[in-house]
Amino acid sequence: MNWDQVAGTWKEYAGRARSKWGDITDDEYEQVAGRRDEMVGLVQKRYGYARDRAEREVDDWMRDL
Repeated sequence: MNWDQVAGTWKEYAGRARSKWGDITDDEYEQVAGRRDEMVGLVQKRYGYARDRAEREVDDWMRDL
């Protein structure tokens, strides 16, 4: 799975992301639209993580898809 595939079917994957990161709103997920950098930034902002931790979280989630 790569981010191009995720972006193409983002609505499906956004539902899976919601189960992991429930504090992120539906509007914020719509703005991400399957872009990795946007998702990392959002996780970083919403959960107060350092950039490297947010990247690890998003990459781990991606591997589990």
